Amino acid sequence: MTDAPPFALVDPSCSPPTVAIPRHYNAALDFVDRHVLEGRGAKVAFIHDRGRTTYGELAAQVARAGHALRARGVRQETRVALCLTDTIDFPIVFWGAVKIGAIPVPLNTLLTPQEYAYMLHDSRARALVVSADLYPKIAPALEGLTGLDAVLVAGAGDAHGHARLDDALAEQSVHLLAAQTTCDDIAFWLYSSGSTGAPKGTMHLQSSLVHTAALYGRGILAIEESDVIFSAAKLFFAYGLGNGMTFPMHVGATTVLLADRPTPASVRAVLREHTPTLFGGVPTLFAAILADPALDPSAEGNRLRACISAGEALPADIGERWRARFGVDILDGLGSTEMLHIFLSNRFDDVRFGTSGKPVPGYEVRVVDDAGHDVRAGDLGELLVNGPSAAAGYWNQRQRTLATFHGPWTRTGDKYFVDEDGYFHYAGRADDMLKVSGIWVSPFEVESCLIAHADVLEAAVVACEDGDRLVKPKAFVVLREGITGSRELELELKTWVKTRLAPHKYPRWVEFVAALPKTATGKIQRFKLRGPVPKT
Repeated sequence: MTDAPPFALVDPSCSPPTVAIPRHYNAALDFVDRHVLEGRGAKVAFIHDRGRTTYGELAAQVARAGHALRARGVRQETRVALCLTDTIDFPIVFWGAVKIGAIPVPLNTLLTPQEYAYMLHDSRARALVVSADLYPKIAPALEGLTGLDAVLVAGAGDAHGHARLDDALAEQSVHLLAAQTTCDDIAFWLYSSGSTGAPKGTMHLQSSLVHTAALYGRGILAIEESDVIFSAAKLFFAYGLGNGMTFPMHVGATTVLLADRPTPASVRAVLREHTPTLFGGVPTLFAAILADPALDPSAEGNRLRACISAGEALPADIGERWRARFGVDILDGLGSTEMLHIFLSNRFDDVRFGTSGKPVPGYEVRVVDDAGHDVRAGDLGELLVNGPSAAAGYWNQRQRTLATFHGPWTRTGDKYFVDEDGYFHYAGRADDMLKVSGIWVSPFEVESCLIAHADVLEAAVVACEDGDRLVKPKAFVVLREGITGSRELELELKTWVKTRLAPHKYPRWVEFVAALPKTATGKIQRFKLRGPVPKT
């Protein structure tokens, strides 16, 4: 070991902020223990369903969690699966595992038993920490599972014969030496979306979190100790992990956690009761809040200085209406599980709705053709990104790793074009693009046009073949409350698009639906909408 400080040295005054990480580095010391050493032990770190937890109390519980995991056979580099709602248990166990050099693997809390069984088997997790109310969903996945040595049940409710997390913590010491990890050790995994195949265990380094916290959290959001952050996006999601845990914990700010599903009503209650200064959401949630007839911006969000959006591209109409109602901007951006957080973003002083903004300082972004050559401004291509928070690769997936990670460059699978002013415009996922009359059509462009209609709440556009087996756009539309679908409205929406976009882009069919299929992170699952040729 060297005498270098165990923390990353960040200078936020530079552009981009400079980040110097010592070779011997454990992220738990940086994000948890450092605040106690620097005098913030009494500062509230989390507001949650059981009260408030200070940084000092958190540090003690993290130490106990590390001891409790070790007592159950967890060792350095052992995987620990977390199936936890957004309560104080999540940061306690996550950082406890990191501190002992184990690898926490947060799992989506909305999966099926079959999906949990796949991830538990694939990760070879030796321990599982699960919220009591989620246990019935994951229990079938435990049947016949070998290698899982311990299950801890968190929160109130039936422990189903397993040890309770609270009891396991209570019997441990508040003092724990951190494992001698390096900045290049694997610190945690996040499973990527399984929409194009089995989910992939995306492996991130001890250094990954501080890079995103410095480059985006400080560099774009200008997050400070005085901020109060609320993220509707959950902690198991890369976007929510940054917004709701690592960004505020990097600077000693306060996070509000919401254990329940983020509905417009529950989110509005948080905005009203806790008056956060930063709010992270997804486009569908922003649209639903704006459509809520009970919305009162004067009482809800009156301390907001900015909102953050990712997960899906934000239509310009939603951003403009939010600004008009709340008086603050939504900073839309693009990130990925592979890059951990946002690397393309709008800025406070440079918001252009309908775009993903420009590269976050510290990241390089290119748009390339099929041969890997940079395309001209205005031409469509695939987005590549190079930055310090890139994952080390996918667990047990060499071919998929090679297809995604090309030296310092990561393939995002997103189609983009850059305008003459340098703003990046999202066109869609590569496998969602439509080719109509020999010309590429962006589903997002058509969806954004539909959403701008006064009667439309949400829309999804997919490829569909007509009677001649030619590909044309089909739109699935969710209408605003009180609006009923009709043949007349269908014709009106077709004309609406046809008169605002190139004629070949208008949807040949419009189907009114009650809801769109989405992932737990708010992304529209367009593949579930693709079906047979509609009847005419």
